[in-house]
Amino acid sequence: MNDVDVNITPPPFIRHAEKKLTDFELSIHGNNLRKVLRSAHMPVTAEEYLRTTRLNLIYTTLMLAALWGILQFSGFELEIFGFMTSDPVLWLIIFVLFVPGQYLMQIYYPEMVAHGRKSRIELDMPYAISYMQALSTTMPPYQIIHKVYEEQEMFGEISKEFGMIVRDVELFGDDLDKAMKNLQHTTPSPNLRDFINDLGIVFDSGGDVTNYLGAKTEYYRDQAKQELELTLKTIEIMAEVYVTAFVAGPIALIIMIVAQGMTNSSGMEWILPMMYICIPAGAIVLIWILSMMIPPENLEVSRKEVVEHEFGHGASEQNARNLFEQDPENKDFYKRIEESKKRELLLSRLRHPLRTYITSYNYGIILGGIIAASITLFWFTGGFDEIFLHDQMQSVVCIIIIGFMAPVALAYEGRRWYVRNIEAHLPDFLRELSDMKDIGITLHEAIHRIAGAKLGVLSSELSVASRDIESGAYVNTALVRMEERIGLVSVKRAISLLVRASEITTNLRQIFIIAITDFEYYLKLKRERSNTTIIYVMIIYLSFGIFLYTAYQLNVPFLEAFKGEGMNLSIDTAGNLSEMFNIAVILATFSGIMAGQFSSNSILAGFKHTIVLLIATLGLFVFVM
Repeated sequence: MNDVDVNITPPPFIRHAEKKLTDFELSIHGNNLRKVLRSAHMPVTAEEYLRTTRLNLIYTTLMLAALWGILQFSGFELEIFGFMTSDPVLWLIIFVLFVPGQYLMQIYYPEMVAHGRKSRIELDMPYAISYMQALSTTMPPYQIIHKVYEEQEMFGEISKEFGMIVRDVELFGDDLDKAMKNLQHTTPSPNLRDFINDLGIVFDSGGDVTNYLGAKTEYYRDQAKQELELTLKTIEIMAEVYVTAFVAGPIALIIMIVAQGMTNSSGMEWILPMMYICIPAGAIVLIWILSMMIPPENLEVSRKEVVEHEFGHGASEQNARNLFEQDPENKDFYKRIEESKKRELLLSRLRHPLRTYITSYNYGIILGGIIAASITLFWFTGGFDEIFLHDQMQSVVCIIIIGFMAPVALAYEGRRWYVRNIEAHLPDFLRELSDMKDIGITLHEAIHRIAGAKLGVLSSELSVASRDIESGAYVNTALVRMEERIGLVSVKRAISLLVRASEITTNLRQIFIIAITDFEYYLKLKRERSNTTIIYVMIIYLSFGIFLYTAYQLNVPFLEAFKGEGMNLSIDTAGNLSEMFNIAVILATFSGIMAGQFSSNSILAGFKHTIVLLIATLGLFVFVM
């Protein structure tokens, strides 16, 4: 049977109606939507994006209509938020909430992505400009831009923006000036737009690029600080929204529930299911928005092997493999080397279990899963029957969450300690290296001397670099290997600056000053962010403490006072405690995660806060009340 190309084309009147609708939407969103789609690097036209948005709305509407039809046909009745599933008012509310809400979320999604890219670009601009300054003494303009594009691991979104220039020049055949003007029209960062415009003028006029970049570095440091302040303002707004809506709100609602029970009235049964749904849903939405709009604290540890060969001081392992495999006689030799490396890697991991553990979160996740499964099995076999005499399910759920999160939190906090220890001592290393160079000591001798200094974890890495040099490796290769072993973006920025500069000049004093200034500025911004966001973390702790205190007062002293007056209350105290325990578990879990999101824009950073809040919840509801 021959293949038949089936192309289903809608009737002309449908195509005409769709075009009219698209034109109407473009008249509202068109220019801005086109701009933000390009700024967000989303490879889709405005027309296609609006068409996808409409299709998603249709699918959502059909799914809701199908669900309504199934419930009506089956006669199944369920109460949701005080409404029965057969009540048309409930479905009208659901349609009003979901359909327009989804449309607005999809329309503003590219703008949120573009805003997040803007923040990341402007926070990284000073470091990229310093790197360009070091390269500008020997490289032509386009090669400088191309080199920044290649270093995506160090400069992230800026490298992606410079990739647009490389694409236009190498793929589309544009000249450098036109490619830079194209980038000015698409980048979401006004600061990068101004920088590219001024840089193009310097290129065209034949001005001193090095001096220009040096003069702009300090200016864009101030701009990055302002961007950080805007980022912190965004976090502040999100924190206020979360605390007001999802912590203070439940406090008010549980007071209403107790008051309802005391008056023997009904009609508020919908409040608890609403909290069970709205607290997690609201927290997830806020976490999603924060993850897109705010740069995270960078704790990525990415390591790759660097080898030395006759074509350069430092090269990737893949390049070395290609070099060996050009000669068939070397293949067996290379295989033996690979097997030896694998054995040595395994032995190294066994010798340094803690370092291995924090290198990847997978170990923590696997261990947490095993602990959680063991707790669950112990529960099902009745192991907790004598430990928790009431509200056993809530108590065990708390322990399961703690058991899963604890190993992952240990890996995260261990990595965080490692990163901070390395970063805290790197400026001292650079400063000592600069001082020794000033008095005439060579780089390899300076590294050997500094390796014996007390620089925390960095001392052990410097000792390895010193042994590499003594074994015959180039100084630059030893430094590149060290930065790859450490695997931190911040360290790679500083060491790469020195390596590039040492390849083109022996006068490294100015480069040392740039590297030290950049790194100390980076640490200053991290401290400012940490000192500011800790306030929002403490607000979450305080708010949750107020929630627990309110639950205690309502269920112990408050009710005891009424019973002491001889009043016969028909309130279900045990039921109230159980319901508040449920809310407390949900609130503790998501409040802890939100605390981590505010402090580091990382869910993993919130695991330790969740563990603390869950322990407080267990202590109050199981052992106090």
